[in-house]
Parts: sequence; C-alpha cells; structure tokens
Amino acid sequence: MSTANDSQQTDSRKLWYGILIALLLGTWSYIIYDKSKTKETIAQRDSQILTVNSEKDSIQLAFNSASSKLDSLQTSNTKFQGALAEQNDKISKLKSDISSILNKRNATDEELKRAKDEIGQLKTEIEGYSAEIERLKGENKVLTSANAQLTTQKDSLNAATKTLQQNLSNTEAAKRNVEDLASTLHASNISIAAIEKKSSGKEVLTSTAKKADLLRFTFDLDENMVSPSGVKQIYIAVTGPDGKAITDGSTFVSREEGAKVYTLRVDSTYEQGKRKTIKADWKNTTGKYQVGDYKISIYNNGFKIGEGVKTLKKSTFLGL
Repeated sequence: MSTANDSQQTDSRKLWYGILIALLLGTWSYIIYDKSKTKETIAQRDSQILTVNSEKDSIQLAFNSASSKLDSLQTSNTKFQGALAEQNDKISKLKSDISSILNKRNATDEELKRAKDEIGQLKTEIEGYSAEIERLKGENKVLTSANAQLTTQKDSLNAATKTLQQNLSNTEAAKRNVEDLASTLHASNISIAAIEKKSSGKEVLTSTAKKADLLRFTFDLDENMVSPSGVKQIYIAVTGPDGKAITDGSTFVSREEGAKVYTLRVDSTYEQGKRKTIKADWKNTTGKYQVGDYKISIYNNGFKIGEGVKTLKKSTFLGL
C-alpha cells in the first residue's frame, strides 16, 4: 500500500511539473513572440519615420530650389516689383504656408501632401512670374526705344523751334528796321537864303558875303503815312567854304557816319501823313560870312534826308 501511494504521489508531481513546464514554455513563447512583434512594430515605425523624413527632405529640397529661383528673379528685376505686386502676394502666401508645414517637427502625411501640392502651385506661380518679367522686359525695351525716338524728335523740334524763333526774331528785327526806315522823314523844296537886316528892321535878300547877317534854311517835311505824329528832331549840319564843319561841338549819331557834329537842331511837331514846312535861321557868331559855298545836310532818325548849297559872292560895289 505504501508503495502504491508513493507511486501515486510521484505521478502527481510529475503531472504538476509537466503542467508548470508547459506553462513556462508557453509564457516564454509568448514573451519571445511579443518581443518579436514589438521589434517588428518598431522596425515598421522606424521605416515610416525614415519614409516621412525622406519625403519631408524631398519637399524641403523642392521648396529650397523654388525659393532660390524666385530670389534670383526678384533680385535681378527689382524695377518690375511694382507691376508684379499681385503675383508677389500669392507667392508670399504659398511660401509662408509651406514654410509653416516644413518647420513642424511632427508634420502629418496630410500636411506634407498639402505642402507638396502647394510647392507645385509655387512652381507654377514662379513660371508665370518669370514669364511676366520677360513680357515686362519686352515692353520696357519697346518703351525705351520709343522714348529714345521721342527724345530725338523732341531735340529736332527744339532745334526747329529755336530756328523758327531765330527766324521770327530776325523777321521782327527786319520788320522793325523796315518800319524804322519807313518812318524816317524826307526833306524837299530845300532853300537857303542869305538875309541882310536893315537898320529899320526890314529884311532883304542878298547874295554877297559882306552883307549877309544870317542864313535862313527853309524846307518841307514830306507826307509820311508810317512815321507817328509827335515831335521830330531835325539836325542841320553846315559846312563853310573852307570845308570845315560849323559847330559848337554838339553831336548826334548818324546811321552811316557814326558820331557827327551839327550846327543847329530843330524840334518840330509833325502830324502823320501831312506835309510840314520848316524854317530855321543860323547866324554866324564867329564873324563875317566867307565868300564861297555854304553846304547844309539835313538829318532825321540818323539818316540824311536832304541837302542844299548857298553861294555867297564877293561884293563888287566900289571894288569891295
């Protein structure tokens, strides 16, 4: 009996040992399987992380390339930035959104996909931006050429205007000169008389130098429809028989002879378009009149307008 009990106890222990061993083996198998699954999960996760990082790096490279091209276009075409303001705004918004996603440490697949799509949009906008710059360059070239032509035309017009102004100035000067010449009066019916004054005050004509007390100049200022009404200055230059000018040193400006001495000046009121008779007396204050020719030249407006000669003879009475 004792032996049978011992045998039963031994079999019971073996059974429990077997169950324990089976449980241990199962536990270890589970642990080993779980560790294997964990490693596989970690490996998958690492692979996913690598894939995400690789995708993010690819997107970053594409973004950097597009940004570099854009920076080059903007730097070399600053003069067109005003005309490209709308495109710049669109591009700036896309760049800002893409940068925001790429700067996230844990950007989702959806966000990375959006960034990738937006980089495609960015590239399209940059191509359009570049095409617009080329169009603006073409327009600018045309405008520059047109401006150069306008500048040339302006210079030509300025030169033509200057020539016209000079011609007009010359014409006006010529007109003034013609009017000036036309307004010069003309003397006609010039008469020179030698006057002897009697003690009674009576005046008689004489032809002898000894009897002459004064010379009287008479002439007409002819009608002139150009010369305006007003006081006219008439200069009379007398040259004696000895060929010397008779003057007190007073001068006027002759258009042909320059500064010229004169004997007397007559200021006479002239009415436009009418004839005016002038009388002027000249008395020799330096002594008796000489025998010979007294010549007179009459001037107005700097021009000689008439001349005359009076000959005084030697007296034949009693040999005088």
